[in-house]
Amino acid sequence: AEYSAGRWAGVAILAPEGATFGGVTRGLPGESDSTEARYLEAEVAGVRVASTYVPNGRALGTPHFESKLAFLDALAGRAPEIDVLMGDLNVTRADIDVYDPHAFVGSTHVTTEERQRLERLMGAGLRDAYREVHPDEIGFTWWDYRQGHFHRKMGLRIDYALVRDPLSGSLRSCGIDRDFRKGTKPSDHAPLLAEVS
Repeated sequence: AEYSAGRWAGVAILAPEGATFGGVTRGLPGESDSTEARYLEAEVAGVRVASTYVPNGRALGTPHFESKLAFLDALAGRAPEIDVLMGDLNVTRADIDVYDPHAFVGSTHVTTEERQRLERLMGAGLRDAYREVHPDEIGFTWWDYRQGHFHRKMGLRIDYALVRDPLSGSLRSCGIDRDFRKGTKPSDHAPLLAEVS
C-alpha cells in the first residue's frame, strides 16, 4: 500500500508477496493537511501497521512548528490502535540521539515539546525497537548533506520502529543500514530495519 503526494512526500507499507492489506487508511485523522501524504495505515496478517513522515517543523515559533506538534498530537491519539509504527518522526528521543545536543539548542527535533509528544505516543504501549536492542548505543539515521556530516558521524536518530507488546517481546533484531547511506545520490536517511518473529 502506498500514499504519495508527488515528488517529495509519501509513505508506504510493504508486505511479503501474497499478503493481503485490509482497512487501508490514507491520511491521519486530526492532521491539519492530509494532502501532504504523511500517514498510511493498514492491517497486514492481523497486525495494524502505520507508516509516517512527520513534518520537519522548520523553526521554533513558526506555524510549521505548530503544525508539527499538532501532527504529533494526532499521531498520539491514533497510537492505541496501532501495533507497529515506523517512519521519520523528526524528533530525537534523547540527547544520545544527537551528535552534539548543545549545537541544537533552539532548534527543532530536540525540544521538550517534541520529546514529550514522542513519549506520549510511546505511552500508548509502543516500544522503541532500536533502544530495546541497543539501549546505550549511538545510532544515527539522518545526516545533513552539508559539510561532510555523514563521514564525520554528525547525525541524528529521528527514524523509528515502534512496536506494541506482545510483538515487542518477539523482536529479533533492529539495526541501521549505515552502508546504504554511502551510495551514489543517497537519501539523507539510512534505512532502519526491525525483525519481529
